[in-house]
Amino acid sequence: MRARLTALFPLALLALASAGGLAAEPIGEVDTVFKLIGPDHKIVVEAYDDPDVQGVTCYVSRAKTGGIKGGLGLAEDKAEASIACRQVGPIRFAKPLRQQDEIFTERTSLVFKRLRVVRMVDAKRNALVYLTYSDRVIEGSPQNAVTAVSVERSLPIPLR
Repeated sequence: MRARLTALFPLALLALASAGGLAAEPIGEVDTVFKLIGPDHKIVVEAYDDPDVQGVTCYVSRAKTGGIKGGLGLAEDKAEASIACRQVGPIRFAKPLRQQDEIFTERTSLVFKRLRVVRMVDAKRNALVYLTYSDRVIEGSPQNAVTAVSVERSLPIPLR
């Protein structure tokens, strides 16, 4: 019984780490610091398709801590992130959008820190604005990045 629980523990950690958001699609990574024990520190690039807007994908780059703690999933990643969202196909709306909505979230530490992506609608300019930032249970970071996707005027963005 104990062996079965021990074998399930990594799966439970993985489920806990990915709960609450869409799965990131890894695009690539580069090493930034060599670590003798455990994985190197890296910058990773991941893609997220907007769940409510077909034809828009966001690319987020962020630091990923290596070493022993990073290899075990216990390290806290840095708050810095960059985002670029692009039209990758015809834009279609699955449903009317809220003026502002959190569309992606990913844990960057075991419990306390998250990377978030929020979509905002700029109705006047018929554009989708995406903001990424990191927060903590107690104190977040003011570091952020923003990008926008212009939508053709012939396709008004439906709002709730």
